[in-house]
Amino acid sequence: MPSSSAAGPGLRVHPFRALTYAVATPEQLARVSSPAYDLVTAAGRRRLAAADPHNVVRLILPGTSDAGEDETSSPIGDCDTGSAARAARTLAAWRADGVLVTDAAPALWCYRMSSPDGEETVGWLGAVELPPDGSTAVLPHEDVFAPAVEGRRALLAATQTDLEPIVLAHDPSAEVAEVTAVTVRRPPDLLVTDADGVRHELRRVDDPAALDRLSTGFAQVASVIADGHHRFAAARAHAAGGPGRVLALLTPMGPGGLRVQAIHRVVPGLDLARAGRLAGTGFTVTPADGDAEEIARAWVRAPGAECFLVTDGRGVLLLSSPDDAVRRRIPRDAPVSWRALDVVLAHHGLLTGLWGLPDDPSVVRIAHDVPEALRLARELDGVALLLRSSSPADVAAVARDGARMPRKSTLFVPKPRTGLVLFPH
Repeated sequence: MPSSSAAGPGLRVHPFRALTYAVATPEQLARVSSPAYDLVTAAGRRRLAAADPHNVVRLILPGTSDAGEDETSSPIGDCDTGSAARAARTLAAWRADGVLVTDAAPALWCYRMSSPDGEETVGWLGAVELPPDGSTAVLPHEDVFAPAVEGRRALLAATQTDLEPIVLAHDPSAEVAEVTAVTVRRPPDLLVTDADGVRHELRRVDDPAALDRLSTGFAQVASVIADGHHRFAAARAHAAGGPGRVLALLTPMGPGGLRVQAIHRVVPGLDLARAGRLAGTGFTVTPADGDAEEIARAWVRAPGAECFLVTDGRGVLLLSSPDDAVRRRIPRDAPVSWRALDVVLAHHGLLTGLWGLPDDPSVVRIAHDVPEALRLARELDGVALLLRSSSPADVAAVARDGARMPRKSTLFVPKPRTGLVLFPH
């Protein structure tokens, strides 16, 4: 990743007066917080809304009602002017009623996430200046879907509040690391454990000396967007070329930072036999015997010669050895870092190539893990296309080269919990 000394100014990170829930016990925070908006299905939205009348899902997904949706659907981007206005009225009511309160003074928030497997990620929540055009301070690595960007922009315009942070993976900074090491020794100000067993700890920091050191450290580094491309694009659109800031969780690249998982594809209505016949015109297709979920779980974790795994939740096909015609579908004028990605081969060679599908969320769905992919394939009478994850280094290389991975290519984990800290503009 480029350093600020070689590629222009680094990150400008500011403390902010946070908006938080007035009652902030771990039990209360568990009831009112939510996963990120694009991870919440319609059924999940109903469960969250039922958990507490003040659950933040009523703000981040205001366009989805509490009953009656297809349980396989996802409400990503489901926000128009009317539903955004409803979210704004709800937010205003919660503030007026004292459900949400504003900090007396600006601060940065040290955010530590501890997974049940012992992995730990530590970062900082801050208000990050939107960099000017041409800056390398914040580099995207994925394409976005315009309607989803507009949905997030409408919500931001109506509420004038960042309801959840984007996530930036930044170059290592000794200055930031030193302040972090001291801060995490303190008891947390906010604490919650989510449904996956991830422990979220937040510590509020308003000490001027610490804030100055953090500002100095971040100003020396650049970053890659790990999560929140649509919200970052929405923030830019909302600012309309003028100055603006976006709520971001800043985590270091490398040790103590995020890990990358693949995001899988699901094609409704495409049966496994036809998927295999079409793929067989450009790949070697090999059936696999055994339980589909066991095979799939082992496949995504272990490197192998196969490019992809295709399953309808019952049968399994392994795809390998793409021929020259398939590889020629990948644009040759793109950077080598981009052309080498499996997700690019899947997108150009198979999905839009041999399967002839448009890049549209209503045609090609996404799944964030193997069980979800197999479940959707069965329920939608289609197939799941499973991918292996790119490495953080792969993602950074693509961003450095100014390229974009296909939309929803990477899942950086763990995810910050939505609703713990909001940023009113």
